[in-house]
Amino acid sequence: MLRTMITATNTLSQLQSQIDTISNNIANSNITGYKAKEAQFSELLYQQFNNDQLDPAARQSPVGIRYGAGAKIGQIQTNHAMGTLQRTDRDLDLALTKEKQYFNILMPEGDEGQRLVYSRQGDFYVTPVADGQVMLVNSDGYAVADSNGEAIFFLDNVSNFGLTEDGTLNVNYPDGEVLTVELGITELQKPQLMEHVKGTYIALPSNMDELGFTANEVLTDLQGIGRAEIGITNGSLEMSNVNLSKEMTDLIKTQRSYQFNTRAISIADQMLGLINGIR
Repeated sequence: MLRTMITATNTLSQLQSQIDTISNNIANSNITGYKAKEAQFSELLYQQFNNDQLDPAARQSPVGIRYGAGAKIGQIQTNHAMGTLQRTDRDLDLALTKEKQYFNILMPEGDEGQRLVYSRQGDFYVTPVADGQVMLVNSDGYAVADSNGEAIFFLDNVSNFGLTEDGTLNVNYPDGEVLTVELGITELQKPQLMEHVKGTYIALPSNMDELGFTANEVLTDLQGIGRAEIGITNGSLEMSNVNLSKEMTDLIKTQRSYQFNTRAISIADQMLGLINGIR
């Protein structure tokens, strides 16, 4: 009975993690550029009891009895499929039209430090800085990086913005002057190796050496002739790829599994009580 309770308890904690993952997907279903997370389960170690070696009957299931110890979440993967595009007709609303391509964002970290992160959240704005200049930022206030990994600054008397197919932002002024800025865009070669930072932001993991990969093997910074591979459009935003119907179905299934395991603990407790009573 104790084995039954331990098995159910092991699984309960993992089911709670899956419920948290589903809840996070539902909570972020309206966030532009958000990618859904999917929990993948694997079996814990089990014992094999070959108790029917003298049974001559043919069977399709494996011989013997396998006594497991529960299940665990083997990996929480990110679904990198594209979300639907929503038309906004706003100059600084940008959407990447190819999977695994991400905007380069400079996220503040520590004392005056910055960390290069990646996101498909393309609702950009300008924020004033010193000397009549403005800086290009996203909706969270983080600086958008150019192809050199630097923050983008320009004068504040802008009339409108344009965008070319290779990800070049044209800053148009009333006097006809045009400032061109190459937006920093990166393509992920091994997206599942990326580390989730928060929200829609991912970054290179800190233990790249332990994983046995280099940065060039994991991602490609699209520069030079590589910018011809960029797929981007303006006046639109990519919505999250969360499928609410699937998430609600998975939530119900997970809750039923949670109830089943709690019931197993309750029944095992009752049986232990009966055994103690007999003694």
